[in-house]
Amino acid sequence: MIYDQASGLVTRPPDPDLQARVELLERLGLGEPDPEFDTFASELAEAVGEACGMVNLVTDRQYFIGLHFPKGGDFPPVGRTMSLNEGYCPEVVSRRRALPLPDVCASPRFAGNRVFDVLHVRTYTGVPLIHTPTGLVIGSLCVVGPKARPMSKAQERLDVVKGRGEVLMKRVMRNAGD
Repeated sequence: MIYDQASGLVTRPPDPDLQARVELLERLGLGEPDPEFDTFASELAEAVGEACGMVNLVTDRQYFIGLHFPKGGDFPPVGRTMSLNEGYCPEVVSRRRALPLPDVCASPRFAGNRVFDVLHVRTYTGVPLIHTPTGLVIGSLCVVGPKARPMSKAQERLDVVKGRGEVLMKRVMRNAGD
């Protein structure tokens, strides 16, 4: 991954799991926005005490099949898709590990991301959504907010998001018959 701080863009190498991920998402019946996932994202945001929650599938773009973004307030309107060069979820998927950023400004690598400038995201906590039978990461579950959070709360927030991610993947696999 190459990060250009001046433009805030990230260039990613080809994703070796892309085709397998696309096929798995199709088999699991995932890809379209779903009110059940919207509710899940809303409950996640509430549980963490954050403004926004997302269930994000990552293929050639990011697809928010579950989205809780409050209307008005601290954020401009958000769509259901985003480039892989924006946001922090593609990083979670490629590294296959959680990414807690209590204050994105504390890391120049992440502070320069376009979502900081456009959406005013100041805090991010995301975990990979791993399909355990195949080991493929299908996307991420995350919360974002407009205010930096104390480092002392990072683990607590991460534990909540991880726990909800496990619940979500069990539900996905049960619904798909895995």
